[in-house]
This record gives sequence, C-alpha cells and structure tokens, in this order.
Amino acid sequence: MIETVDVMRGLGEGGGSGTWRAGVENLMLHFTPYSEDWAKLPVIVSGEGAYVTDERGNTYIDGLAGLFTTQVGHGREELAGVAAEQMRELGFFPNWSFQHPRSLELAHKIASIAPGDLNSTFFVSSGSEAVETVIKLSRQYHKANGEPGRYKVISRDVAYHGTTMGALSVTGLPAFKAPFEPLPGGFFHVSNTQQDPEGAAEAIERAIEAEGSDQVAAVILEPVQNAGGCLVPPEGYWKRVREICDRHGVLLVSDAVICAFGRLGEWFGIERFGVVPDMTSFAKGVTSGYLPMGGVVVSDRIANTLRERAQMFSHGSTFGGHPVSSAVALKNIEIIEREGLLGHVHDLEGHFGAELERMAEGHPIVREVRGMGFFWAVEIKPERADGTLLREEEYQKYFKGVLSRALLEGGLICRFDDKDEPVIQYSPALVSDQEVLSKIADITDRALTELERQLGYRG
Repeated sequence: MIETVDVMRGLGEGGGSGTWRAGVENLMLHFTPYSEDWAKLPVIVSGEGAYVTDERGNTYIDGLAGLFTTQVGHGREELAGVAAEQMRELGFFPNWSFQHPRSLELAHKIASIAPGDLNSTFFVSSGSEAVETVIKLSRQYHKANGEPGRYKVISRDVAYHGTTMGALSVTGLPAFKAPFEPLPGGFFHVSNTQQDPEGAAEAIERAIEAEGSDQVAAVILEPVQNAGGCLVPPEGYWKRVREICDRHGVLLVSDAVICAFGRLGEWFGIERFGVVPDMTSFAKGVTSGYLPMGGVVVSDRIANTLRERAQMFSHGSTFGGHPVSSAVALKNIEIIEREGLLGHVHDLEGHFGAELERMAEGHPIVREVRGMGFFWAVEIKPERADGTLLREEEYQKYFKGVLSRALLEGGLICRFDDKDEPVIQYSPALVSDQEVLSKIADITDRALTELERQLGYRG
C-alpha cells in the first residue's frame, strides 16, 4: 500500500516533466471550466490499490475510484497481463455478423450473475452508449410487440444518464442540456426520491397517465441516484415502481452504470431493492476502468420478442464486445469473486457510514449523511453560521475554492457536486480497508473545519 506523502509539495505550481507537458495546450478536458488554469491541475501518473500519485510524487486517496469505476483498485498486474495476452491472440474483431470467444464467455458469465431472467447482453463501449441502447431497445421492442405508439421515456429530476443526445434527453439536468438544445422529444421527468420521498413512485404513475399509458415505452432509473448526492430510495419505492410499470405495460430499466459490479455490494445494485428490471445498463466497473466497456442486459421476454418478431436489433457499435475489453472484464469479475469484494462492501458499509456520521456530528454546516455500500454523500448547507445564504460569488469562493482545495491538499480526491444541494461524494475502490475509509472521513473533517472557520462557524 502506498503511504500518503506531503500533498502540499508543488501542488498547483505548474511545471512538470516529460514530453506530455506540451499536451496541456492540446487536450480538451471533460466537464472542466475554462476559468480554471488547466496547467495547474494535477497530472496523475500512477496508482496502486485505493491510491494514486501525481507527477510530483504527491499521493492521494482516490476517493471516487477514478469516476465510480476502479472497483478492484489501481495497478492490477492480472488485468494488464490478460489484456496483453488477448492482444497477441486477437486484438480486435467486431460482433457484426461474427462472434469471438471472449464476448461469448462474458455474455454467458453476465447471465449467470444478473438478477432474474436477464440473460442476454448487448455490448457497447460506455455508459452513455448503454443508455442510448436502452432507448432503442425499448422502442423497437414495443414495435415488434405490436405497440408502435410507445416511444416516450420517463426519468427523474436531477438524474444524470449520459452525454450523447438520447442519454442527455433522459438526463434531468437542464443546465447540462442548454448548450445543445433542441434535444429529441418524448422525454419527461418526475420528482426524485429526495424531492418527494413519499410520492416519488406515484409521480411516475401520474406521468405515465398524463402522457398516455399506451405511449410510454420505458421508465429509466438508477438504483441509487448519483446526481444530487447518493439519493437512496425509501423503503418499498422500487417495488412500487415495478408494480406501476407492470400495470401500464411499461418497461422498467435500471441504469446501473455507476451502481453495478459491487458499488452497492451486489452485482447490479438493484438486487438490494428486491426487484428485477426488464433491462439494466452497465459500464464503468465491469472492467474497473482498465478498458472501455458498457452494455445492456435484457430479459428473456425482450430478447425472445425481438428474435421472433423483428428482423434484427437495428443497432451496432464497432467496439462493442471488443475482445480485449471482454477479456479484462472476465478477469475483473473473477477478481471480485475470488477476493469476496461484494461481501467486503457489505461488511464495511456500516463502518464507512459510521465514520462519516461521526465526522459530521462535529460540523454544524453538514445537513445530512446518506448512502449505502461504498457510495456515500455528505450534504452541506450553502450558508453562513447565521443562516444567511451565500451569494453566488461567495459560494464559488468558499465551496469550489476553499473546500475543494482543502480536500485535495489533505490528500483526498473526491467529488464536490452541486447539481442540486451541495454535496461531497465518495466512491472508493472496493478493495479499500477500514483504514482508508477512516482516512476519508478524517480528511473531510479537517476540510470542513477550515470551511467553517472561514464562514464564521468557528472562532
């Protein structure tokens, strides 16, 4: 295990070594404001387990697992080895009118671990592509089933489902959509479980009825909603939604791009809520991020309907089911099984939550701690000690300046998210032990203390 070193040394001073430094002028970063000085952002060069190291030797806890992705941790020689072996054997061949051993093996393995009758997998390369595939599958299924009028999709406010045009339409974040409007029609949003804990399921039924129950193709939800900060659904929510969808002939889709492959201590996350969806999307953790891969697992009913009543599923992806990605995914799943990481997450879920709760007790600025598995959030009040709301410029200064920097300088990479109420999000590698989880809470403790000091909560 790499030990944390002085993260202050050289942080944000520019410089760096190697030919890659020239690329700062050429690389366009994802979701990174132009107002930031990109040349001063850390350059991550290596990782081991739950830790990563930048070009100056500063080491951080990777408290977000890259981006909810590196389930088995960084630096796995097994995954590098199986990738190299597969490249030598068959570096690439598509799943267009051909098959290859690794995608066949992976599809069979996924069928063995997916819930219920989810037995057929369509592979793509990312989570956004997986959600696009869900939309297409939903519409083509209903057409094949004699209901061509079903095309509408219902999802939740604030929920993030991807960046491609269809997935962005499913997304419930207006600010993300604004630069690209007009978007495709037929997508509708209802209250999430944080906005309306008691009535969120019924809001879905009202939307189905308002849009026409013979026109709605699918309801797409995450097991635990990410955007907004780990929105854990209330008891019975998922079962109620399953009943509503069944009554109206609507497909229920679990978007498990973040929650699958152990994040909640289950293979697809949805198992924790006792229902089987008609489809589940996945990506990220299927390879622990070592190579791009995503997919959709569909029920026998959907797969059989398409086989019997459609000429083909009219969709494709050059790299879907890529042999090297498939080989890495198989080895990644093997590691999760061999090391008992699903059980490990269940065993340490209580410790992680308790450490965050313990930390929060000493901070009046904290509104709530919530989460499950290795997926947690701390919601913060955007206000001064006297209860007055921060002005926008103050918010930017204290939350995106003081707090974010204090977390990073303390040796923790996590996410400060303000798509709804401001939250700090945590999603560490599934191999993280009690020490790592406690360190996450301790670093957050010190960062919040500094924030409260500057906002007048402390003398």
